[in-house]
Amino acid sequence: MIEDVAPTQTWNALGNRPQAQLVDVRTDAEWMFVGLPDLTSVGKQVIPVSWQTLGGQPNPRFVEQLQAAGLTPEHEIHFICRSGARSQSAAMAARMAGFTQVFNVAGGFEGPLDAEGHRGRRAGWKADGLPWRQN
Repeated sequence: MIEDVAPTQTWNALGNRPQAQLVDVRTDAEWMFVGLPDLTSVGKQVIPVSWQTLGGQPNPRFVEQLQAAGLTPEHEIHFICRSGARSQSAAMAARMAGFTQVFNVAGGFEGPLDAEGHRGRRAGWKADGLPWRQN
């Protein structure tokens, strides 16, 4: 199992450790319409690499795309998705491919649904008030 870390822990790691990186494993549509974490104030950029294809299957080029983005086993990689489920699977695949410092952002970008069927209020990056932007 991959260690879950709070979004604020990830934010602190990104700001304080040069080798820490954030990989967003959601889909193009989620990045475009829901938004992305904004790391400009810590001098970094989110690395977008989808975990799944449009058909819902694991991306067969996932590890290759991590490597193409410049990530190496020396990096501390924090994986984020909508709620923390896909990013857990993506982090496990990265670990099996030799990336040893991998973490799952607990609650993801939007967190679980609340009683009214909305995300982003109870847990996750947005609920913790961390910077984000919409395209």
